[in-house]
Amino acid sequence: MTATSLPPVHGTFAVHPKGELRTIARPALFERLGGAGLLTIVVAPAGSGKTVLLRSWVEAAGLADRTAWVSVEREDHDPQRFWLTVLDEIRGTVPGSGLVRALTPAPDLDGFEIVERLAEDLEALDGPVYLVIDDLHEVRSEETLRQLALLLKRSTGALRLILASRHDLSLGLHRLRLEDQVTEIRADDLRFTPGEARALLDAAGIQLSQPAVDLLHERAEGWAAGLRLAALLLSRHSEPERFAIEFSGGERTVAEYLLAEVLGRQSADGRRLLLRTSILERIDGPLADALTGDVGSERILQDLEDSGAFTVSLDPARSSFRYHHLFADLLRLELRRTEPDELPVLHRTAAEWYVKHDRPVEAIRHAQAGGEWALASTLLADHWFALELDGQASTGHELLAEFPADATLGDPQLAAVAAADYLNRGAADRAEELLAIADGGSASLSDDRRHALQAMLAILRLNLARLRGNLPAVFESAERLLAPETPLLPGVPLRADMRALGLVSLGIAESWLMRVDEPERYLAQGISLARQLERPYLEFNGLAHAALVAHLWSLELVPERSHRALRLAEQHGWSQKPIIAIPCVALAVPMLWQARLEEAEPWLERAEASSRDEVYPAVAMLLHYARGLHELARGRHHEALSAFCAGAALGERLVAHHPLTARTRSLHTQTLVRLGDTRRAEQALAAAESTQHDATAMCQASAVLRLAQGDAEGAVAALAPVLDGTSVGPNLQVWQVQTFLLEAMAREALGEHDAGTAALETALNLAEPDRLILPFLLHPAPELLECHRRERTSHPSLISEILDLLAGTSREPESLRAPSMPEPLSDAELRVLRYLPSHLKTGEIASELFVSPNTVKVHLRHIYGKLDVNSRREAVERARTLRLLAPSARAR
Repeated sequence: MTATSLPPVHGTFAVHPKGELRTIARPALFERLGGAGLLTIVVAPAGSGKTVLLRSWVEAAGLADRTAWVSVEREDHDPQRFWLTVLDEIRGTVPGSGLVRALTPAPDLDGFEIVERLAEDLEALDGPVYLVIDDLHEVRSEETLRQLALLLKRSTGALRLILASRHDLSLGLHRLRLEDQVTEIRADDLRFTPGEARALLDAAGIQLSQPAVDLLHERAEGWAAGLRLAALLLSRHSEPERFAIEFSGGERTVAEYLLAEVLGRQSADGRRLLLRTSILERIDGPLADALTGDVGSERILQDLEDSGAFTVSLDPARSSFRYHHLFADLLRLELRRTEPDELPVLHRTAAEWYVKHDRPVEAIRHAQAGGEWALASTLLADHWFALELDGQASTGHELLAEFPADATLGDPQLAAVAAADYLNRGAADRAEELLAIADGGSASLSDDRRHALQAMLAILRLNLARLRGNLPAVFESAERLLAPETPLLPGVPLRADMRALGLVSLGIAESWLMRVDEPERYLAQGISLARQLERPYLEFNGLAHAALVAHLWSLELVPERSHRALRLAEQHGWSQKPIIAIPCVALAVPMLWQARLEEAEPWLERAEASSRDEVYPAVAMLLHYARGLHELARGRHHEALSAFCAGAALGERLVAHHPLTARTRSLHTQTLVRLGDTRRAEQALAAAESTQHDATAMCQASAVLRLAQGDAEGAVAALAPVLDGTSVGPNLQVWQVQTFLLEAMAREALGEHDAGTAALETALNLAEPDRLILPFLLHPAPELLECHRRERTSHPSLISEILDLLAGTSREPESLRAPSMPEPLSDAELRVLRYLPSHLKTGEIASELFVSPNTVKVHLRHIYGKLDVNSRREAVERARTLRLLAPSARAR
């Protein structure tokens, strides 16, 4: 993507013999552009003057400080990069500078999210901002076009879009056309009138009789490129009147003239420069020097532009250039005709230059164009993770697609890259097959390349293991990557990225196993290295999981770490990314343990709004676990059961046991008991006990079931392995509180008052430091606590707080539920609500609204909660009662 606030207009229309640059005003078209509404589309073939018209209008109207200009390049199809360029350019305008928030590239940064965010930022515009997207036909991504359609749909009118393309694109403009919000300028509109043709010739200092001008205009059919070339050639012709009579302004004639007159009239150095640099989309002076073997190319390019030789500068300093598209295509054809053997050499030279100047994407493209497949493969392997961390995974995918079919079978580096690409798209099985191919072929590589490949394979296996929840495999891969004897490849900064990613990933895996020292150490090292490398996404990932680790030993650290992560996310514009769910749920869980339900709710909602099960299944499982706890504490047992079921289902998708799976199953079983379904609870308990991965969690579930069945002895027996330390699995402090509370309840039921008192005091001892109140609400024992308060206890204040909460719950069983009258629905929720009476499925509603299916599911959850219903049918009926929806036809 090429972007400048306003591209310069040097030599765009006419060059006077004295060298004076002049443009031609086109009042009729300028008036149409000035009076346009939300969208203007300029559609015409190459050479019609689309870009020139828009540049000259912006300049003539004095709109440079209100105009963002983005030119789509032929080989740049990455949606994230496209939208980040758009966002940065709008930020560069005077009105947009104070409204549009900065956004840093990152993995999984979705174009739809960027568009929604941009539309939200621009709602406060107090005057128009113009976004010109030139060469839109070069966009090959249907996803990008859908996102552009969303921007049009979300725009309030202050953002005026001007799209220039060689052909029409599918943008769903029927609504805007019906609303008279589309201005269309097409090839016939762009054709010069006889008067404008005369103005063009006059600006070039060419004197022709009116009949000759009329004839020239007729021959060129008003085509801008034909007239512009005619003006260029007439300035050199000894008999302009005869030339006008003989000139044919068709495309073929223009092509012949371009080669014969523009190229043919150049000096040897100029001709060599034009041909050899035609392989480039953007021409820099030093790179042109490398391709020609000469010096001074930048000055020649400036002279070419000044002479009107279809060369355009791309920056105010006139150091970067491009050729007019028609001219560039002709130059490439001429280069292939005259110097076919030089093409591979030129592409390799360009690739090497781009490598030295840290522009790997361009380097890979030229290596591929030159048939240097081994070089292209090595470059792509060395820079794959950097592309991912920079949010250019789509670009990496496109580069990979340019290799010959089945190239991965004979190239282990390319097989590893293909594995990474499949992994990004969630195709774990195919990724694993390609990892095996890469590993098997590594012996054919040189020592340094083999070491680099093995490090890459380690990081990919680590990512595969994390995706599947296979924690032992994560440890194996990360420890191999971080081993001191692992050699580093000199000069490849990616290696440090890989080490930082390995440290953070190992810390995350250790944290899920409920360990303390190891995750703290690995995460601290990874965060520090990510900060040194200026990799904010890795730093954020480490900080977010460090907040989760703090749950294990110091709840006081959780808010500080979570807010650090959130501030970093806000700073880089990632507040809606899926990974933001981690610090949000990290903040919510301690609040739940402390029974601060109202404070936890917004953090849970924010996590749910951004979370995606398919992206971070383990985090999504934690979120379902937290939501279930919240619903359980509010007395909404059916909703809690649904949340625990969803969490357990995610656990089943992970190939290895995850510690949270047993905890979720345990709470699922306990919820069945609260619902009185002891038969299903027995079945769930039997199924879970057969795994024996976390006996501690299931011992507690068994105790809850036995107490509900009046079997206090069975409850004591169930808790015994936990109390004597022989059970398998981690046992956090909040879970210990629950264990001793259940024991106290069982002992009292058996008449063992002293033992019960001791167990209850132990539970209170564990609960007091962090005010862990939730277990006492989940397992209410008000009489037991009241009796304990009257006897000997070190925790009268804590008991009073618990009893107050329990008394409030008992007096008003619904008090902790959502209010009977709904909270106001947000605009987004209202949009989803209006589709509920239809027969559209969730995915189809998402498509209609240009959002993800997961976003619709989150809105549905909120709608059901606010309307206090449990199904789509009930939501429609309740909404109609509240007049949020029109009555049904049957009701009317």
